[in-house]
Amino acid sequence: MTVLADRIEMAEESAELTLDVMFEWLEKLPVPEGYKTEIVGGHIFMTPQRDTHWDIIADIYDQLRAKYPRKRVKSDVRMDYPGYLNGFASDVVALAEGAEKDDKGHWRPEDVEFVAEVISRKTAANDYGPKKDTYATAGVPVYLIVDPYTGEWHLHTMPKDGTYHARISYGFGEDVDLTDTAVGLVMRTGDFPRD
Repeated sequence: MTVLADRIEMAEESAELTLDVMFEWLEKLPVPEGYKTEIVGGHIFMTPQRDTHWDIIADIYDQLRAKYPRKRVKSDVRMDYPGYLNGFASDVVALAEGAEKDDKGHWRPEDVEFVAEVISRKTAANDYGPKKDTYATAGVPVYLIVDPYTGEWHLHTMPKDGTYHARISYGFGEDVDLTDTAVGLVMRTGDFPRD
């Protein structure tokens, strides 16, 4: 079947555009191995995973494991967030104790205690913009942006009315103090690599 025939078939399958329909389309497309796919505001983004990106994700994951059991820390798992067609595959998510999946088998945003996004050059605007706003709207208490291009991290807390009301930024090497948040630990950034 050609790409054109696939698109026609996909368009005929559903008149209503939903995240489920869009993800079904993505499953039929030849997404290259090693690419992360997510939907932000109804737009599909595919980004390659780089070594630097993965090393930072792994470091954050390892540090979260000091507090969170393995099954409560997720990476690149689809979660549907409020707003228009927001199906994110966040780099790292820590779920609250007692977190449950919804009736479609997806983790619920209200159970998220922490999200970290590691910047990719082509999708950085999403992490700093619409994804940050969506996480705030969902009430995610701690949102950490890690930027290997600038060598900085940006911590966003105190979400209310779709906005984070507290923000602090430092360079790699400075600890991220999360002791007064739901996460309850200090995250070391000295080993975060730069691009």
